[in-house]
Amino acid sequence: MIRYLLSSLCAFAVSPASAELIHDADYNILKAQHGEQWAKDDAAVQAKLDAFKEKNGGKSPNILYILIDDMGYGDMGIPELNGLRGYETPNVNKFSDQAMRLNRMYTEPSCTPTRCAFMTGRQPHRYNMGDTAVDIAGFGLPAKEETLAEVLSEAGYNTTHIGKWHLGDIKEAWPHNQGFDFAAFPIHQQGQLTVFNDDASKEGVAVSIGPGQYDNKFTKDKWFRPDPAAMVVGCEASKGGLAREVHMKPGERWTEKKYEDMNQRYQDQTLEHLRKLAKEDKPFFLQYWPLIPLTAPRATTDNYTTPNGGNYVEKMKKLDGWIGDILTEMDTLGVTDNTIVVIMGDNGHFTKYSPQSGYTAMIFKGGKADATEGGVRVDAFVRWPGMIEEDAIANDVFHVADLYTTLSVLAGAKDKLPTDRLIDGVDQSALLLEGETKGRRDTVFIYSGNKMEAVVKEHIKLKVPGPGENPIGAKFYDLQRDTREEYPVSTEIGAWGGAEMVRIIQRHAVTKKKYPDTDNDKGIPYDGIENLRPETQAAVKAFMIKNQSLLQKPE
Repeated sequence: MIRYLLSSLCAFAVSPASAELIHDADYNILKAQHGEQWAKDDAAVQAKLDAFKEKNGGKSPNILYILIDDMGYGDMGIPELNGLRGYETPNVNKFSDQAMRLNRMYTEPSCTPTRCAFMTGRQPHRYNMGDTAVDIAGFGLPAKEETLAEVLSEAGYNTTHIGKWHLGDIKEAWPHNQGFDFAAFPIHQQGQLTVFNDDASKEGVAVSIGPGQYDNKFTKDKWFRPDPAAMVVGCEASKGGLAREVHMKPGERWTEKKYEDMNQRYQDQTLEHLRKLAKEDKPFFLQYWPLIPLTAPRATTDNYTTPNGGNYVEKMKKLDGWIGDILTEMDTLGVTDNTIVVIMGDNGHFTKYSPQSGYTAMIFKGGKADATEGGVRVDAFVRWPGMIEEDAIANDVFHVADLYTTLSVLAGAKDKLPTDRLIDGVDQSALLLEGETKGRRDTVFIYSGNKMEAVVKEHIKLKVPGPGENPIGAKFYDLQRDTREEYPVSTEIGAWGGAEMVRIIQRHAVTKKKYPDTDNDKGIPYDGIENLRPETQAAVKAFMIKNQSLLQKPE
């Protein structure tokens, strides 16, 4: 124990050249207390991985990662809660019975930061990717970040990304430049494409700029309202090559029908690449990030088929069927037993679209963009037949960044992980293979953008007080007694727990000072796409002029 305590106290002195991963301060505090047991657990995990690999012809497991947009906790995997909502997800429910439910999976509050955390193992405040851009923006995931796809590629995996990406509109940020052999993806967050398209305008959801959509006689700034038809919609690209926009001709309007076609195309491509990858000698990492259930106009759905009647719910029903098709195809291809499958949401519901979406806050308070549990607690299931216990529930604290490190370990690629930067994702392989209570995290820092909003420690949650506020009076919540964060228990916990929480935050701040935050990458939007349409080129030109206006000196 003393040996581990000493190593913990020296953790801040870890050099970039060290072979050990650099973690935040509180990880080292846990290691000082549990390091000996962790070493035993690591040995047990490695023995299981070695036995699997020998049985699997010397190959590491395949990985299929399905990340669903804006799905809060309780919306998949529990038939009783399906009934409460008024719809069913039978395929995900069946999958849940075959998998381990990560009951305390934390994400970031919105799409881009969660996806960044998964891909890099680092919370996005560390490289200024905590915001979610939905229009032409000129920034993205830094090229120097080491993504999971890059780590697995180096370990001998074939890598494919299909579906939503949303990590920037500059070439450095795109999946084929971040480790994927092939990628089919939209450049932007698809909500921008659906909410502002002409179909949504006709229904009164938003005012678009299509012909006849509104009387523009008072419109002075023609660049104010984004035109989805002028943005790059969907691209395809191979590693090292240029991207190419597909299924969009010059002058063509963007419609809900084209959005639906895009969704179907990504589902078809996922099945196509699953079949292709299953035939290869190498293990594969196939990442499928569906665009639905997010959608906008109700009038574009001919027939609502659930008692709920929500437009997102209708799309979730379709997506559940698609997931069932993928899982069935895995059985047909004979890859089920040697494939780790993760299915989860990326953050809570976007409650601004309630109630027509069919989703509102349920067990937890709030939704997407909130630091409350409803914004960052999601359904998450992991299946690996014969390796992870079926129909299990793990109540250990888990963060989406942990999947970066954990999947790398399970893939035999731990030695490929970067050791020159702080990694937030901790190795949770013992939790998956050895079971509940084997987790290695009990703290989560919840950021909104680059601002810390809350800290979770065990089942206690602190709403971070503002500048100058005394932490003794800060609001604490017991998440087991108060899932909706409605009854702060400051009097009982504040005076005693406040000081400890402050120390956690201080240690985190010291670590950030030692490993300073950096910036995102910036560049010319869409540079790296070989077939830009004229209207897209005009949109980029307008963006550049608007940006240049910020640098002009006053007359």
